[in-house]
Amino acid sequence: MDLVTLLEPCMRILVVNAGSSSLKLSLLDGRDQLRLSTTLPSRRGRVDDLALRAALDRAGRIDAVGHRIVHGGSEFVAPVLIDEQVLTRLEDLVDLAPLHQPTSLRAVESAMRLVPGIPQIGCFDTAFHAHLPAAAATYALPREWRERWNIRRFGFHGLSHAYGSRRTAELIGQPVDQLRIVTCHLGAGASLAAVDRGASVDTTMGFTPLEGLVMATRSGSVAPGLILWLEEHVGMPPAELAATLEFRSGLLGLTGSADMREILASERTGAADAELAVGVYLHRLRAGIASMAAAMNGLDALVFTGGVGENAPEIRARTAAGLEFLGIGIDNDRNDRSEPDAEIGSTDAPVRSFAVRAREDLQISHDVRRVLADPNRSA
Repeated sequence: MDLVTLLEPCMRILVVNAGSSSLKLSLLDGRDQLRLSTTLPSRRGRVDDLALRAALDRAGRIDAVGHRIVHGGSEFVAPVLIDEQVLTRLEDLVDLAPLHQPTSLRAVESAMRLVPGIPQIGCFDTAFHAHLPAAAATYALPREWRERWNIRRFGFHGLSHAYGSRRTAELIGQPVDQLRIVTCHLGAGASLAAVDRGASVDTTMGFTPLEGLVMATRSGSVAPGLILWLEEHVGMPPAELAATLEFRSGLLGLTGSADMREILASERTGAADAELAVGVYLHRLRAGIASMAAAMNGLDALVFTGGVGENAPEIRARTAAGLEFLGIGIDNDRNDRSEPDAEIGSTDAPVRSFAVRAREDLQISHDVRRVLADPNRSA
């Protein structure tokens, strides 16, 4: 298939978004209109080839496949055409993202087998943060550790942060390279990014996705000394610590529920654990937004995205209520009534605020088209 054919306006891109327990497929046409959306189950990093084959048959013609891959390490800092050599190098990063990376790579292998000859492009959640300033990317650890094991702050949710900032700039009507934007990806996983004129200059997740905000089942940042204390004085095994911090902490650990809707409903009845959980969540969120703004010497726009960011106007309003000193103000009527993509800020607030629907598929499509236009350039 020649490049001219690939780049014609009717080019159809299949986006494969692999989670820890599911595989979401989205087919986008040449105008990035959604032609097919389906979710397939996956188990323990395995992809059901029969189910995938059936979905591909429904999709019809596919000109390229874009894969969301959580971790690109320090090597893959931009979208890349995947071949067997690239796939082998990505296998070496599985230990850094053991929940998501195996499913992503098995999905790549299946797609390469089921639709041979079609370009497969890897798009990495870490890539948007690959050029963080050294001060933001570096842990204060011995040089030997940092160099021997490539220890640094990688950051995640990059595809969402990239799209959220780009879409916000479109809504404002200015180029993204003229704006300072704090993007809040608030879902089961949650992170912030300081997007300074189109580039990520700080983010809340680090070497792993555990760092940063309170999440649905992840703890977010905790004192390293606490982990050491639990190992030394309680005798808690590393595997138990890891499972607890990843799957039994966050909102779930505080309330017994990982669903923000349930927690807010319980808070309204006066449930003490729900009140505490929302308070902790908002405290960390406001502090994180302020630190992102500080990394850019101010901000022009604040954007909420992800499941909670898009669908919980109460969380958006209460977050902004503690950030008036930054020039952030929410219009309650706009906030309550608007559907993403929409402006929700007060008209007299110096900083503009938005709710934007998370569309990683559109960011992946964007990156795929740019890679195919020139495979030797970064998207």
